[in-house]
Amino acid sequence: MWHRPIIFLLINFLGLGIGSYFTGPGVSSDWYNSLNQAPWTPPGWVFGFVWTTIMICFAIYMTFLYELAENKSKLIALFVLQWILNAGWNPIFFKFQLIGWGLIVISSLIILVAFFLYNYWNKLENKSYLILPYLVWLVIATSLNAYILVNN
Repeated sequence: MWHRPIIFLLINFLGLGIGSYFTGPGVSSDWYNSLNQAPWTPPGWVFGFVWTTIMICFAIYMTFLYELAENKSKLIALFVLQWILNAGWNPIFFKFQLIGWGLIVISSLIILVAFFLYNYWNKLENKSYLILPYLVWLVIATSLNAYILVNN
């Protein structure tokens, strides 16, 4: 169905929008800039580009997976949990400045995205590569969060 990728795109970008709203001035705030950050922290523009690419790939992935999933309710529940964790990290980390809780949330998100990759590989095969940018970026983002937790 042609409308499913659009629905997944809208939901994904709504999550990014909510996350951005709660980030607010977080990236440019005195609090964030005063933190000891990882030497491998990318420049700010990278985050927008990467998240846009990830959410497009993930929407396509979810569209393929939804068509093939036997238990669509379970799939949607996992998708919603992923969405909550993804959108929830920003206010936890930037608004409330709870770096340790942020690490727990983003680590949970890694486990969930890895579960998608592992659990549904047999159904999607090579289309599963669409979720790899998400998983790789989460590993990088988790390392940035962990570095801040350990070094501040």
